[in-house]
Amino acid sequence: MREISLDRLRTLVAIADQGSFIKAAHHLHLAAPTVSLHIAELEERIGAPLLSRKRGHVRPSAIGEVLVARARRLLDEAEQALSDIQRQVQGLEGRVRLGASTGVIAHLLPQALAVLRDQHPGIDVQISVQTSEETLARLADGSLDVGVTALPQPAVAGLVIQPWRRDPVMAFVPADWKSPARITPQWLADQPLILNDASTRLSRQTSEWFAADGHHPVPRIALNYNDAIKSLVAAGYGATLLPHEATAPPPDARIAMRPLRPALWRQLGIAHRAGYVEPSTQHVLDVLWELRLG
Repeated sequence: MREISLDRLRTLVAIADQGSFIKAAHHLHLAAPTVSLHIAELEERIGAPLLSRKRGHVRPSAIGEVLVARARRLLDEAEQALSDIQRQVQGLEGRVRLGASTGVIAHLLPQALAVLRDQHPGIDVQISVQTSEETLARLADGSLDVGVTALPQPAVAGLVIQPWRRDPVMAFVPADWKSPARITPQWLADQPLILNDASTRLSRQTSEWFAADGHHPVPRIALNYNDAIKSLVAAGYGATLLPHEATAPPPDARIAMRPLRPALWRQLGIAHRAGYVEPSTQHVLDVLWELRLG
């Protein structure tokens, strides 16, 4: 079935508004034969006359009036759609899909989102909790636009992965424990532990930190939710190793935060697809880069 083009409908509406083929042609900046051709094609497609001429004035037929009313709505919707898309092209509006870990979402993204809301209120950021591996896979398949990932990561074809932040990993221990000023693998391995689960980069980092000193402790529980881990530490259930961002609020008074010896760092990167970056996505990347130093 042959489709009806918006140009033909626009011509019909112009004739209805102007009451004349000639005036409609001038209004649309078209040649008069082109206007006549548009109407002939529409009438052939519909199978009925759409216009009637009386005393030198052209007006829609009964069927034509129905089509003109529908055409006005279609043309308005088309203009609105183009206007909406143009605002996205200009970076005034848009949707950006972002994946990150719970820790990043809790302590880093709120700052970026606050800046984005002030500078670009028309941009909607949709956030999902993802591991680094999931984030990179979803960026590659096009279901995410921006990802915050642990580093290092292997190169992924079609993706750009750039270093973003470097935050210290600290020991979080119950405040009523008699803990040293600096926490060593030997001391911590003898304590009950609450650690990140094996799906996270932090789990691998902490395992390597212990192993370098010859220790392989088994945690009482492994989670992938840092705030829940801190709650358990506050309850005296065990100690943990977690990154601490400079802008994060101080821990619960029931928790003592101690530096590590040797030091351990959590490195994060920002990932997105290579090539053209939509303006709305670029605005999100820009506010994230403002947080790179903590």
